[in-house]
Amino acid sequence: MAVQWLLVCHGLITVLVMVSFLCGQWPIFQGTFVQRIHSFITFGAYDYFRRFVHLACGSRGTDALYSVEYYCCDRPNPIIQVLYLLIIGGTYYFIVQSSFGYIPGYYLSAVHRYTSFLAVGVGILLFLLTSFSDPGVVNSANVSQYLSAYPYDNIIFSEKECSTCKIPKPARSKHCSICDRCVARFDHHCAWMNNCIGERNTRYFMAFIIWHFFICMYGIVALALILAGRMKELQVIHILTDYYGIENSFRKLAPLVLQWLSNSYNTQILIMVFLAVVSLLLGGFFTYHAKLCLTNTTTNESFKWQEQLSWQRKVNEAKASAEALKASLGELDQEKKPRESKWRTFFRRSRLQEVELVKNNIYDKGFLHNIYEVAIPFSTRRSFSVNKPKSG
Repeated sequence: MAVQWLLVCHGLITVLVMVSFLCGQWPIFQGTFVQRIHSFITFGAYDYFRRFVHLACGSRGTDALYSVEYYCCDRPNPIIQVLYLLIIGGTYYFIVQSSFGYIPGYYLSAVHRYTSFLAVGVGILLFLLTSFSDPGVVNSANVSQYLSAYPYDNIIFSEKECSTCKIPKPARSKHCSICDRCVARFDHHCAWMNNCIGERNTRYFMAFIIWHFFICMYGIVALALILAGRMKELQVIHILTDYYGIENSFRKLAPLVLQWLSNSYNTQILIMVFLAVVSLLLGGFFTYHAKLCLTNTTTNESFKWQEQLSWQRKVNEAKASAEALKASLGELDQEKKPRESKWRTFFRRSRLQEVELVKNNIYDKGFLHNIYEVAIPFSTRRSFSVNKPKSG
């Protein structure tokens, strides 16, 4: 029973930490312990550690800590890439050591020894492809083509020059402060890849996410079939019902079977819990980015639109306050001016409606075209090399 409770606690703590880290800023968690855990993970823990280093080592220790922070967070480095390789390599190693002895089994054939290796190999290949491919770097040689490919919407993108690269800044591009380069159709800088995700490698990034989701699901199903096969081969149900007289029902057998599995195959169950949590995260992450791709929006642009709409809301609130103040002052002159018809007042157009702005994504041209743009980026097409910027 101790192992069972250990597995339950492990799963609950893992889910709580993951949800707090990824979703702790959501409005639904405001003022809850989930938000407090999120604050501790993202800021509090590091702040306490920094204070401890300052007390223990003085200013030299603090300076050294800031140098490490600068290298890890503000400069390109392979630390998270190595972590990915350790995670996928370590997980596959534990699966091989704990479960390959039961393959072939009652439900799995020997081919899964090789298909599992192939699946992990393809995942690493997609990782390398995303990490080391060109994300769509904008330079003086191709800037004119990118300027023509992505017109300015004059809302979140307007004509300007990159202050670092000293070249015109195409719409949808951004200068990455970590990589120190302008990237076309910039989505975000991915620490796992040590690379920007942009116009040319978004397709590899999406393939990487969905493939690793399928790897996790494959691992969960394969391990479940291994455990089911062991139950069948060892005749666990038969022993419990015939020799121990347990009623042959799910309600009676399930706790005993789970206890037997947790005592005999706890490594496999821990791996299944880990893969389930990772698959949930990957599934949510893929869904978010798939929605962006279907609407031809990037993560960077979604943040820009949030800022733009927030600014619009504040402007409209200020205008509404000014209108209310003007109406209050106008009431003082009602006795001097003829009263306006109620019907005319009812049908009169509000000035706020005339200045109200809505999200108008000019790059969204239908989900089929949007998918095609991600799968076959502009810069990979033959027309891109001969395209010329439109003259104004």
